[in-house]
Amino acid sequence: MGYFVTVEPGVNLYVEDLNPGGNKTIVFLHGWPLSHKQFEYQFDVLPAMGYRCIGIDWRGFGNSDKPISGYTLNRLADDIRTVVGTLQLENFTLVGHSTGGAIAIRYMSRYNGYGVSRLVLVDAAAPTGFTAETANNFLKEALNDRPKMMQDVTDGFFFQYVTRPFSDWFFQMGLQAAGWSTAAVIVLLRDENLNEDLPKIVAPTLIIHGIHDKVIPFSQAQELNQKIRNSKLVSFQYSGHGPFWEERGKFNQLLAQYIH
Repeated sequence: MGYFVTVEPGVNLYVEDLNPGGNKTIVFLHGWPLSHKQFEYQFDVLPAMGYRCIGIDWRGFGNSDKPISGYTLNRLADDIRTVVGTLQLENFTLVGHSTGGAIAIRYMSRYNGYGVSRLVLVDAAAPTGFTAETANNFLKEALNDRPKMMQDVTDGFFFQYVTRPFSDWFFQMGLQAAGWSTAAVIVLLRDENLNEDLPKIVAPTLIIHGIHDKVIPFSQAQELNQKIRNSKLVSFQYSGHGPFWEERGKFNQLLAQYIH
């Protein structure tokens, strides 16, 4: 089922809550500039295996409200904390992809991992996000021709072949975001650094990363593995930035095994 959670006056986040009676809970944080819908091929499988799956659209993205401000890691982490408190979640697995991984890391350090029993970082935009050059190119396109920017994002995202209908679906998902939130998060990814957050993560952490990732290099996953205690790195040999889709069978099995 889908519903909204108010995170501050006038700002409501959309939450997709599948199998609320499931015995173990997984909270999914999507990447930029996508939405919870990127995890469709997890939601097809994991709830039927008995898991409660919760997808949260960050402010400015997907079905959530799109305020003009609040696009900092601290505020985005605060939003997640409000959802966790409102839904009274505890002992859950937090899965963050790309920028969602960066938000998950900030949540862990800022709130001492409140409620999180396990952390899963998927091609996380950490400890740094975009290079200045990449960010400035995306920013220019976002403010002048956002559909072209989203096409460039789509074209560079996957290592595996994607069909034209899939590409169109993915492209439209990115355009659901607001232009201003899309641009604000590009700046966040250019300017933020999570090195000081990493030693504060105490939950067991699984790091998943596609070795062909052109968005966040595999070397950054190796760096996370070195800097996060009690972490394990699993490389995906046939994936770019989207192992949750490119190797979805392996991904879903690994996630289920890790939580079990």
